[in-house]
Amino acid sequence: MIKIKVLIFLFFVNYFCFGQTKFEDMNQEFINNQLSYEKVSRANNIKLENIKIKFQVKKANFPNNNIYWRAFKGNKRLELWAYSTDSQKFVNIDTFHICETGFGDLGPKRREGDFQIPEGLYYLNQLNPVSKYYLSLRVSYPNKSDSILGKQGKLGSDIYVHGGCETIGCLPMTNEIIEDIYLINMYSYASGQTLIPIHIFPCRMTVNNLNKLKKDYTSSKPELIPFWIDLKLFFDYFDKYKMVPKYYIDQNGKYILIG
Repeated sequence: MIKIKVLIFLFFVNYFCFGQTKFEDMNQEFINNQLSYEKVSRANNIKLENIKIKFQVKKANFPNNNIYWRAFKGNKRLELWAYSTDSQKFVNIDTFHICETGFGDLGPKRREGDFQIPEGLYYLNQLNPVSKYYLSLRVSYPNKSDSILGKQGKLGSDIYVHGGCETIGCLPMTNEIIEDIYLINMYSYASGQTLIPIHIFPCRMTVNNLNKLKKDYTSSKPELIPFWIDLKLFFDYFDKYKMVPKYYIDQNGKYILIG
């Protein structure tokens, strides 16, 4: 109950306070450190003004310390949403193409070496300006749900959104696209959003798509169906309210929606 009250409190803090950061309010030491790396500095010089315009067109502040990412593995799309103080809802800023590689099958990651991109509710919690895949952002896999539902032993780690347009088990982008993604997250991080939500779905969780998943996987992997039904609750909540859903993970590894 205490955890739920804390999450509800954070929801109201997020709802009324986020999205207000100005450039002069940012963690300039963090920004300066990031810009000391050649790839980040180059991207900032070339891309920053266009990124500002994208947010301005959608009436969302930039920098924005309340952004949200939705990834759809089967659709190979990564959506960027940001809170708009004008509409008091999240608005779609851009949609990026995920490279045609590294996907494994639909379904969550359950062990090291299964070549799966995770599915579930995560955060981008680390920026790497010297990644061997150009630039990268770490996904917070494994989370508590993965630890409970995954195979005993090694679950794997080091899941990233990164450039290079290759690898298996991550969300690979072209170098051109990862520059935009990296800068947007960098400025949000510097503005105080050090845990940036990224929710990873097998596909767009419409009724028709869920029915297709049931048809394709009920016989071969029946355990995936209740997991996907639970994920659909979070997809539907955001689509209806345009607010990032709050949740906790119970003792069975299930994501519990609390609004």
